[in-house]
Amino acid sequence: MSPAQHLNVVPSRFMVDHLPNATFPEDDEWIALVRAPEGLTVVREAPPYLETERWVGFYSATSHGLDAPGMLAALVGPLGEAGVPVFVASTYHADLVLVPEHRRDEAAGVLTGAGHRVTGATEDVR
Repeated sequence: MSPAQHLNVVPSRFMVDHLPNATFPEDDEWIALVRAPEGLTVVREAPPYLETERWVGFYSATSHGLDAPGMLAALVGPLGEAGVPVFVASTYHADLVLVPEHRRDEAAGVLTGAGHRVTGATEDVR
């Protein structure tokens, strides 16, 4: 059985960039970095003036640590089955699961349907 989680919708909107020839971004306006052989992936807040794909983040309201099995699978499994794309940035305490902004309500419905509780910045999403 998948562990049920209480998730908050992060109030920021994010963008995901790929910098193929970089080893570190030129600025310090990033949320998460992943360096791989094919380049650098950068997650940052999306500036309101920039035309880009925006992502919404779901983040656990409580810490689960590194030794709790199945926590990420309990989130991305149902989203994947529903055809909702995800990008994940994991922290020491929990996982930031990003979904395209236009799929936010659908993702919240999928997650609540899977037994999770989802709250927004100021109100319940579902």
